[in-house]
Amino acid sequence: MQTLPNPIASATPTSQTLTDTTIHRRKTRSVPVGSISIGSDHPVAVQSMINEDTLDIDGSVAAIRRLHEIGCEIVRVTVPSMAHAKAMEEIRDRLYKTYQPVPLVADVHHNGMKIALEVAKYVDNVRINPGLYVFEKPKTSEYTQAEFDAIGEKIRETLEPLVISLRDQNKSMRIGVNHGSLAERMLFTYGDTPEGMVESALEFIRICESLNFYNIELSLKASKVPVMLAANRLMVQRMNAEGMAYPLHLGVTEAGDGEYGRIKSTAGIGTLLAEGIGDTIRVSLTEAPEKEIPVCYGILQALGLRRTMVEYVACPSCGRTLFNLEEVLQKVREATSHLTGLNIAVMGCIVNGPGEMADADYGYVGKQAGYISLYRGREEIKKVPEDQGVAELINLIKSDGKWVEPK
Repeated sequence: MQTLPNPIASATPTSQTLTDTTIHRRKTRSVPVGSISIGSDHPVAVQSMINEDTLDIDGSVAAIRRLHEIGCEIVRVTVPSMAHAKAMEEIRDRLYKTYQPVPLVADVHHNGMKIALEVAKYVDNVRINPGLYVFEKPKTSEYTQAEFDAIGEKIRETLEPLVISLRDQNKSMRIGVNHGSLAERMLFTYGDTPEGMVESALEFIRICESLNFYNIELSLKASKVPVMLAANRLMVQRMNAEGMAYPLHLGVTEAGDGEYGRIKSTAGIGTLLAEGIGDTIRVSLTEAPEKEIPVCYGILQALGLRRTMVEYVACPSCGRTLFNLEEVLQKVREATSHLTGLNIAVMGCIVNGPGEMADADYGYVGKQAGYISLYRGREEIKKVPEDQGVAELINLIKSDGKWVEPK
């Protein structure tokens, strides 16, 4: 049996000066999820969840592979029954034989002890929901302390075998609290509040720690962004006070679809990441799971936490613009979007151009009607006719040895 030490290092985010633009992530322990680890010593990991029925082996394998091939690092699969749990063995084996190992998380909900124990053999991480793990009969009055404690003991009895199994396999658990599915006794005791969410998570954490199990990640999700923000901030405060340093999985649950779903997710996830909180993320959209991955990477790129694409700096256009900025930006993007890690600016005039694009690797600026000025950093390199601008930008990148041919 592997025993892991209880973390005692402070989890307080590093303080930042007003001129420090680097995000300093809250110090968290490393937690394994298959071939990758999550925690502050690792890049913020991107997750998603397939929407196929897990009993559809072929469909599930194909869906997991599609997500992984476009950059999803951890894939979650729903496991609502024992049959679904057993199906995960074949899904895992099929991935090994026809593709490669993919970090897999099993999502287990209602009264899931037997299901969780079975599926723990075949996945890398088991996600449980504290609000649904043990069935509670609905009540119309407050819980006595004895009733509250009795349910706590029942939770321990049902959780302990799973904790021991995951501990002995060196696998991990996500304690995933949802605002919309808090346990009855938490609702009566703390109300429908972030505090109730945090206390729910802490109850499960303490059971795990009493069994020398620390491969834990936490999530506190809500469909309302302010609730999600408050719950995660309070969770960090409580962990800091108790010497805990568990990584947090961030997400706004049931964010919806389209533009607003993306805005809502970014408002919640991006705000906490900017504060140094968060080690893995999922953007939950009512769309194909593949649509979630670009949004995740976009959030991480915008905050400087990962570089997975070209960063384009472009002005919004105005009456001073000397060319069709929207059209030219699209041409530049089509020609250079495969050059991961570069920062390219497309600016419509000289007024703000050189200043606003000071941090860019290359600049494409309209300084004179019919001509384009090309920059390397702050230095103007050449002026070329507008119809040659994109081709000459490519030549400049090639001359610096930074060009690769697109696949």
